Amino acid sequence: MAKILVTGGLGFIGSHTVVELQQAGHEVVVVDDLSNTTIEVLNRIKKISGQEPTFIKGDLKVRQTVSGLFRAHPDLDGVIHFAAFKAVGESVEKPLEYYENNISSLVYLLQELRDRKLDNFIFSSSCTVYGQAEKLPITENSPVVPAISPYGNTKQIGEEIITQAVEAHNFKAISLRYFNPVGAHPSAEIGELPLGVPLNLVPYVTQTAAGLREQLSVFGDDYPTRDGTAIRDYIHVVDLAKAHLVAMERLLQKKNEENYEVFNLGTGTGSTVLEVIKAFEKVSGETLNYKIVDRRAGDVTAAYADTTKANEVLGWKTEKTLEDAMADAWRWEKKIRNIN
Repeated sequence: MAKILVTGGLGFIGSHTVVELQQAGHEVVVVDDLSNTTIEVLNRIKKISGQEPTFIKGDLKVRQTVSGLFRAHPDLDGVIHFAAFKAVGESVEKPLEYYENNISSLVYLLQELRDRKLDNFIFSSSCTVYGQAEKLPITENSPVVPAISPYGNTKQIGEEIITQAVEAHNFKAISLRYFNPVGAHPSAEIGELPLGVPLNLVPYVTQTAAGLREQLSVFGDDYPTRDGTAIRDYIHVVDLAKAHLVAMERLLQKKNEENYEVFNLGTGTGSTVLEVIKAFEKVSGETLNYKIVDRRAGDVTAAYADTTKANEVLGWKTEKTLEDAMADAWRWEKKIRNIN
C-alpha cells in the first residue's frame, strides 16, 4: 500500500481517481481549494470506496501551502497532480490567471519532490498540447505545436518544466495526455458538477435535458467533418481514472522504461458534437433543445488518439462506450437534481 497525494482530488477526474486508488488499497491525501467542486464530494467518495481520504483545503499557488503539505505528510510515495484551471474558452479570456494558477502550483510541487528526494509524479496533461494535428489519429510522437489557447500552453509549458526537472534531479514522472473525459461513476455518487455555467459539452447536455439550461449551443457546423461539427475523443472518466492507478503502480513498481514517460489516454475513436447529442438522446429518451452558433475561439477541428502506446506499454485500455458515458452522466444529473 502506498500513500499518494492527489491534488484537485475532489474535482471531476480527481475524485474518480481517488476512488480507484482507495479500492486498490492505497492511502490517499487530497488537497483541493474547492474552487470548482464542493466538500460534499468527500462523503460521496467514502460511500463508494468505504473510506474517506485525508482532506486538506489549500491553494497550491501559495508556496507555503505546498511546503506545509509535505511537512505534514513526509511519508508520501507519489503525487498525482490534477489541480488546475481547465477551460479552453475561459483561458482565452483570462490568460494571466491560467498561467499563475497552472504553472506556479506545478513548480512548487516539483521543488518539494526535489528537496525531499521523492519520486513518482503523474501530471494531468492534455491533448491540447498537439493543437490542430496535421495527421490523425494523434500519437505521442505527433508534433507539439504552438498552443491555440492559454490553457493548452500551460500544459505544454508544464510538460517542458517536468522534462527539464527530471533531467536535472533524476526523479520519475509520467504525463498523461487525456482527450475528452465524460460520464460519471456508475454508482451516481460522483460525476461532473461544474460550479456556474458548464464549460464542457456533456454537463451542458445533461443540464439542458434536466431543464436547468434553456438551450444547448453547438459551436460551429462548418468544420470539415462528416456533419460539420467538431470531432473529439470522448473517454469515460472511470476508464481515465483507472489509467492513473495503472500509471502510478508502474512508477511504484519501477516498471517505467524512462525517467519521464508520456501516454495518450483516449478511446481511439472520434465523435462529432452531433453524434454525442444523438448518443445522449438514445440512452436517455430525452430530446435536446440545441442550436448552431458561431465557432468558439481556441477550438480545433478534430482530435482523437492513437492509443497503441497506452495499450501495449502502459497495459491499459478503455472498456466503456460513449453510450455508457452518456447513460452514467444522465443518471448522475438526475440524482443530484432529484429527477425521477
